[in-house]
Amino acid sequence: MVDTPVVETDHDLDLTRPHAVEPGSQWFGHPRQLARLFTTEMWERFGYYGMRALLTLYLTKHFIFADGEATGLYGGYTALVYLTPLIGGLLADQYLGAKRSVKFGAIIMAIGYFTLAFGGSPSKPYAVIGGQRYEVQIDNFRDGPTSAKTERRMLVDGGRRYQIHGNEDGSVSLLNADGSVARSIPKDGLQSKSEKNGTAVAIMLLALSLISVGNGFFKPNISTMVGELYAQGDRRRDSGFTIFYMGINLGSILGQLACPFLADTVGWWAGLSCAGFGMVISWLLIQFNGGRLAGIGETPVQAGPDRALLIYLGAAVAVPIVFLLFQNVLATPKLSAGEGFWGALMALPLLNKALYVTFFLSVPGILAWSWVAGDRREFQMMLAAMVLITFNVVFWTLFEQAGSSLTLFADRNVNRSVFGLFEMSAPQTQNFNPVSIVLFAPVLTILWGALAKRGFEPPIPVKFALALIGVGSGFLFLVWGTSFAGADFRVGLWWLAGLYLIHSLAELCISPVGLSMITKLSLARIVGLMMGVWFLSISVAQSLAGLLAQSASVETVGGQVTNPKVSLDTYTAVYQHYGLITIGIGVVLLVLSPLIRRWMHGVQ
Repeated sequence: MVDTPVVETDHDLDLTRPHAVEPGSQWFGHPRQLARLFTTEMWERFGYYGMRALLTLYLTKHFIFADGEATGLYGGYTALVYLTPLIGGLLADQYLGAKRSVKFGAIIMAIGYFTLAFGGSPSKPYAVIGGQRYEVQIDNFRDGPTSAKTERRMLVDGGRRYQIHGNEDGSVSLLNADGSVARSIPKDGLQSKSEKNGTAVAIMLLALSLISVGNGFFKPNISTMVGELYAQGDRRRDSGFTIFYMGINLGSILGQLACPFLADTVGWWAGLSCAGFGMVISWLLIQFNGGRLAGIGETPVQAGPDRALLIYLGAAVAVPIVFLLFQNVLATPKLSAGEGFWGALMALPLLNKALYVTFFLSVPGILAWSWVAGDRREFQMMLAAMVLITFNVVFWTLFEQAGSSLTLFADRNVNRSVFGLFEMSAPQTQNFNPVSIVLFAPVLTILWGALAKRGFEPPIPVKFALALIGVGSGFLFLVWGTSFAGADFRVGLWWLAGLYLIHSLAELCISPVGLSMITKLSLARIVGLMMGVWFLSISVAQSLAGLLAQSASVETVGGQVTNPKVSLDTYTAVYQHYGLITIGIGVVLLVLSPLIRRWMHGVQ
């Protein structure tokens, strides 16, 4: 996902802005300070997306977590990335100010990235058959995002080595050197495990905790500083945020190119450290701004002593709390078949439970309050907002497979050759999204404008429905491509690129209008709360995305699948299933859109 910057609204901010930048030197017709904030955000997104591109593969290949463990942890991490800004934004508004919050968040995140780079030696795989443990050796092992094509998983038994080969029915064959079957093991008879360095795993979880907390201080407040560049009524404000949005995409593109490249050519530590250096540059641009940002994001006037130190200590306390939540995600046992809905709910990690309960209580709770506190028109507008927020969860749950199951699919079942000239790494394929955004955002902007002049621009509910149909169609497009897979059970790269293009067009139908929709439909006195619910919905979606990715898990040995056909069939079945369901949900929203439009009472 390529972020939409947090856009301030007239409801909850003083837009008279006596401290707004006075006319002076310009940058593309905007205040000069926008260039520094643009660059600051670009380097922060460089680090975030560069690390995110590597994370799932780092977990499955270096630490040798099973697919379900890795995607569950990835989902928990990205969920917190969208949850912590609610607290960080509040603390900045009331006590720290945006500038101090951004600098503090940048320092914490940089420490987190550099900490993540210390992964130690890779975990050692082994297998358990009939209660007996066997050593697993990896021939031609390459500890990086892109495995060597000659890698083979070998089971050692009594000094003899057998190649491990997974079969379509779930059984496993142990092969002699000549390819003949030495032993057949029934389905679920071989358990793939790994001997992990407990200290290295703890360091990795600590790093993710630091990044999550630091992100909460950085993410909402850099956008706040951009908003403070413009006085009330300044028509350049929207285009200023559009330029800022391009900084996000540029950072994403560069990070997802550089970090995987260094991880492949030098080592995991280099790719992850590269993300940390991007964060350091981001901090330097704010810390040493030469007075260029004077009056922007300053500490609010407070009665009493400065609470900054207390907030910093609170952030330090939050880190071990997040650490324990991540530990709980990894410790949660796999759900057994037949446990039912209640069993599935109880089996969820604490983080997931907290998110789902909060969301499912807040939506009806706020609606009940608006029924009492507002009139019929206001209630219907709030109802429309909540309906769209709920559909928003569905969209991002599917869209956010990019960093988890789709990256694993790209590694295992995609021929990543680019016209035979070079080969992309699996994490670099995520770049199809921001590149598509940069290329097609102006096209859709022109298209919506042209349609609006003729009175044909789709209303917000229809755009949401198109987004859902689009994200489902992207998966079906990829499923279609799997029918053309080669003898190695790999799909052509351009089928995956096509999925990302379709998903990016769908994103442009929902992401830019979401925050604006919330500010227009919400009761003025709770618009801040509704913005919180919007970001909560995305956090819930990130968590659900991790669960969905778990349903696409493939059995691996030493971090690698032993039968690419089984892997391809698994991804094809899951993507087809969820693609069809999501298109169906989009059609339902399309049918409901006239009713939702009436509830919106003319809001466009």
